[in-house]
Amino acid sequence: MGEQSPDGGRKTAKATERAAPSGKSTPPKKAAAKKGAAKKGAAKTAADEKAGAASKKASAKKAAPVKKAASVKKAPAAKKVTVAPKKATARIKGTAPAKAVVHPPGDESRTALVRRARRINRELAEVYPYAHPELDFDNSFQLVVATVLSAQTTDLRVNQTTPALFAKYPTPEDLAAANPEEVEEILRPCGFFRAKTKSVIGLSKALVEDFGGEVPGRLEDLVKLPGVGRKTAFVVLGNAFGRPGITVDTHFQRLVRRWQWTGETDPDKIEAAIGALFPKSDWTDLSHHVIWHGRRICHARKPACGACPIAPLCPAFGEGETDPEKAKKLLKYEKGGFPGQRLRPPQAYLDAGGRPAPPLGAG
Repeated sequence: MGEQSPDGGRKTAKATERAAPSGKSTPPKKAAAKKGAAKKGAAKTAADEKAGAASKKASAKKAAPVKKAASVKKAPAAKKVTVAPKKATARIKGTAPAKAVVHPPGDESRTALVRRARRINRELAEVYPYAHPELDFDNSFQLVVATVLSAQTTDLRVNQTTPALFAKYPTPEDLAAANPEEVEEILRPCGFFRAKTKSVIGLSKALVEDFGGEVPGRLEDLVKLPGVGRKTAFVVLGNAFGRPGITVDTHFQRLVRRWQWTGETDPDKIEAAIGALFPKSDWTDLSHHVIWHGRRICHARKPACGACPIAPLCPAFGEGETDPEKAKKLLKYEKGGFPGQRLRPPQAYLDAGGRPAPPLGAG
């Protein structure tokens, strides 16, 4: 009974071979040790994962307030856009909504520029229906002398000075023969009185010697007179002879550049550039409209933007005072002219012969 049969021994060996991997048998103690180590490793990994998750959750809780604080940021203040007030455009009918810049630099076609320029002139014609030369004169001789005297001074100052001058020297012959010292004394309030005395006496002599005492009606003749340039010549031609011309004075130069009609700075080039935007028949009245607007509203230093009737059409809106009430205080006109100034309607110009035409209405 104590011995195993040979068959039973072979069966036990085969069973052992099937249980051992790779054809090798593993001792029972080592297998148990490996199994315990694997269980410990798995437990440690699970513990580490739980600890990591807890750590992440805690850090997320701590970081949450910072994230919330960072997300609550004040949006940057929007840049204030200045727009033309409705009050300033009340006198313009059918205009588009007011904008700060209607036509930005370089973003306007030639056709659009011509249309905008002509519309501005039409609007100004409604605002200043009686725009005219603001120098007082009764004939072409007085006009050319007064225009020469208006350089570097105001028309108001000239109008205060010329009555005494023309009372003493009513004709070119009288002024040509005048004593320079006496003329200087009369012209002293106009500034640069010595140079102006030389010019008016010189042009009077030229009129007597070269034109029979008459003011010529041609540009090429007028510019030959002492003290007379293209600006003065066009004032005389447009207002004494009815011949169109553009008067490029300081106001005109400032406004056409401010309105971006041209970028030229030379008076002759400005004259050519603006002349190309308008029909020739508009040139004289255009000059009056622009100059009147420059003297009354669109000043050099403090333009009254808030009271400007062409604000929606002006690319430079906002350079001056935009508040309507404050802008009103900057206006320098009263019923179309300066306070106390003698106004005349456009019909009060001279006729082709240089004689004053009878006024047909009140200014």
